[in-house]
Order: sequence, then structure tokens, then C-alpha cells
Amino acid sequence: MRTFSLATAIIALLAVPLHSVAQQAAPPAVSVGVVAVTEEDVTQAVAFIGRIEAVDRVALVARVTGFLEQQAFRDGQEVKKDDLLFVIEREPFVASVSAAKASLASAEAQKLNADVQLARAEELVRTNNIPVATRDQRRAEAAEAAAKVLEARAALEQAEINLAYTLIRAPVAGRIGRAAFTVGNVVTPQSGTLALLVSQDPMFVTFPVSQRLLLDLKRQQIGDGQGEAARRSQVAVRVAFADGTVYGEVGEIDFVDVTVGQGTDTVAVRARVGNPQRLLTDGMFVSVRVEGREPEKKIVIPQAAIMLDQQGAFVFVAEQGRAAVRRIRTGQQQGNRIAVEDGLKPGDMLVVDGIQRIRPGVPVQAVPQAPRADAATGRAG
Repeated sequence: MRTFSLATAIIALLAVPLHSVAQQAAPPAVSVGVVAVTEEDVTQAVAFIGRIEAVDRVALVARVTGFLEQQAFRDGQEVKKDDLLFVIEREPFVASVSAAKASLASAEAQKLNADVQLARAEELVRTNNIPVATRDQRRAEAAEAAAKVLEARAALEQAEINLAYTLIRAPVAGRIGRAAFTVGNVVTPQSGTLALLVSQDPMFVTFPVSQRLLLDLKRQQIGDGQGEAARRSQVAVRVAFADGTVYGEVGEIDFVDVTVGQGTDTVAVRARVGNPQRLLTDGMFVSVRVEGREPEKKIVIPQAAIMLDQQGAFVFVAEQGRAAVRRIRTGQQQGNRIAVEDGLKPGDMLVVDGIQRIRPGVPVQAVPQAPRADAATGRAG
């Protein structure tokens, strides 16, 4: 009985049409959304964190000792070059100048008398009416009187310099901070900073660049046969504030430090940025974006289409009705999309929807999808 049942089952199985078995074994095609890979203009950029620095930053100090007689500005005011800022009591220094002038006049009178005495001695020596030693003494007295005139002139110049130091003027145009001393205080050269003056337009933005990135740029520069000045002219520096808004003025790199910071392995790079509206403040932290001036053609795909495994980044493409894996090398991020340096070519049908339902070689039914706008850049992706 058992043998009969087994034979019956085998006969029943053989009676099933072979094409029916094949249809049951073939998996159904998975419906996936795809977009055609295209190239677009991409501006290469690298982001850093930087600090705003004034081009001119002057700590005003007293050069002479005296009572602070006047403060000629309001704290935080913008001043022009040579504007009067502080006045130190002038009367003692005016008196010193007068005394120095009197000393100079006296020295000049003594020199005049010594010159007259020397001329008379020269005449008397020729007629043998005085000894030569007396004539030599008159020469020495005339030379000493001339030296005293020089000394008196130097003292007068010093007195006039000290008098000029009682008027502290702005060495550069800019914005002045809060005065550290009020009127009536005695200030000296050891008193420290009376006030800080910083220039306003333009400003510097300084940011650290890794030695590795700088080395890559220099290698590219050598390969392109470009000099440092040419490389600087090909990039633009944009600044963004803490709230994410982008500053309207575009900066240019004007200095790359000559040493690498041993603690950070970075090189300080500085750019000059206009500040006509005074939005940039000395010491402010900002985001810095260094961009190429000329865009390049790049393939850009949605980040959501990219998968990762131990071998790196990859995407799925619909190829001849099946899902195929493409290993890619990613580049610069563009909002919620990313540039692809290698692994894709224009025209490839990139799978952007249904990625979790497919595996390599699985039959797929490609459904074209409209590109979605990138919220960050406004471009389709």
C-alpha cells in the first residue's frame, strides 16, 4: 500500500507541466523608482571655522606722565585718522618748551661770543701779540659753545615731542572702544591701554587649513603649472554668520602662513573681506566657505540613494531589467545631494525609491520619477 502511494505521488508530480514549475520559481519583478543620472554645474567648496580680525588694531597708550584733561570721543564711536582722542595736561610741557627755547638762545649767544673771541685771537696771533696757546684755548671754547648749541636744540626738540604727546590722536581710522581711564586721572607710560582702536573696513578672516588639504592643493597647483597668486585668484571666500545667513561681500585670500602649527597640524590662511555695513566685528567666529570661481560639470545624486558597506559607498542602478551595484567615490555635498567623482556616468538609471526591497541581480521594473527639489540649494535632485 505504501509503495503504491509513493508511485502515485511521483506520477502526479511528473504530470505537472514544466513551464508551470518555471513560472512558480521565477521571482516577480520589484517595482523601483529611478531617475536618469545627469551632469550639472557644481562649484567646488570647502568649509572651515574662522575668526574675524581687524586689519589695524591699535592699543592707545600715554607717552608722557600727566593728568588726563580731556576725552574727545564717545565710547564705541567711529573716528577718522588723526582725530583728537585724549588730551593730557599741557601746561607743564608748554613751560618745558619755553625753558628749552631760552636755553637754546643762551647757548647760541655764548657761541656767538666764543666765535668773536676766536676771530680776535686769530688776528692777534698773526701779529704775535698773544701766544699760540691762547688762540688754541679760544678754539676749544668756540667748539664747546657749538656743542652746547646742539645740546640745547636737542633738548628743545625733545620738549616739543613731549608736548605733542599730550595730544593723543587716532593713528588709523576705525572704531574706538571704552576708555580705561576717566578725566582727572594721572596716566603714565606704565598705565597700560587707554583705549583700543580697531579698523572697520576691510576686515580679515583667518581660518586653519589642514596640512593634508594644503598639500593636495599645492600638488594640483604644480600639476596645472600655476603659481600661488594664480591659485588664490581662482577661489572666493564667503562668510556665514552664526544664524546661517551668508554675508554678502566676497573675500580674497591674501596670506598663507609660512609655518604649520605643531599642536594642530594646520596652516593659518587669511582672507580680506569688505565691511561697508559694519556687520563684521573683530573677534567674531564665523563659518568660512572657500569656493572655486568657475563651476565644474559633476554628477550629483540624492544622498538617500547611497548605501554603505565594508567596502565603501555604492548605489543601485536598473540595468537590463535587473538591479546592479555600482561602487562610487563621493565628493562635495550639495545640500541633501552629493557629487559623485567616479562610478556613475550620464544616462545611468539610478534607483532612488524601493532600495530596501532589492538585491543585486533581482529583476526590477523601473518607474521613472520626477527629480525632487533640493531644499538647501533649490536644485532638482
